[in-house]
Amino acid sequence: MNDLLALAIKAHGGLERWNSFTRLKTTLSVDGAIWHLKQQPGLLTDKIFEIQTHAEHLTITPFIAANLRSVFVPERLTLETLDGEVVESRDDPEEAFAGQTIESPWDKFHVAYFASEALWTYLTSPFLYTYPGFETEEIEPWHENGEVWRRLKVTFPDYIASHTETQVTHFGPDGLMRRHDYTVDILGGATGANYTTDYQEFQGIMMPTTRRIYAYDEAMQKVLEPLLVSLDFSGLTFS
Repeated sequence: MNDLLALAIKAHGGLERWNSFTRLKTTLSVDGAIWHLKQQPGLLTDKIFEIQTHAEHLTITPFIAANLRSVFVPERLTLETLDGEVVESRDDPEEAFAGQTIESPWDKFHVAYFASEALWTYLTSPFLYTYPGFETEEIEPWHENGEVWRRLKVTFPDYIASHTETQVTHFGPDGLMRRHDYTVDILGGATGANYTTDYQEFQGIMMPTTRRIYAYDEAMQKVLEPLLVSLDFSGLTFS
């Protein structure tokens, strides 16, 4: 583990503490321009997201109806009753984005896949970067908001479904995340600058409770309008 990642892991609560948990549950509201563009506004307001912290598995409850939830693993999405009865499913859900343009409307499974692969990455970072197969490298620093942010380039292994293979996370002098940059393969390489704010401690783990995601330009500067995605978390609980 390089020294920047070690600093970040310690600042967020330490690997021993993180590894003592296997699940994370939070109430989350998701909004922003992307959901209106994809004709699915309000679908992710006040939902319960629950993840396995060491395997890529995420549920959204309720989803579509009060008695249903979505269940995500990289190769399969299911819509289930709260008792676990499968109502509908989509295998290889990433393939359903093939041929789409930025204006293409999404169905419920598009929404569930995008939200699930994104949120699993967000909720497990930066601890995720210590998992098998990840490669990390510190690159040149970034100046923003009157601070110098150290930057970690992260290469994801094939077994993880995420926005794209190579992503960059910025850390402030305190070791906490400030910004997470990526492109989104299923959105044709659209850019994302994901700002993490309002950190709070939950059972010894430091977690941001708000995220605001913008596009970025050729100079890596964020584009203020439109706000692509907003994420507001509450009640994070580890078990």
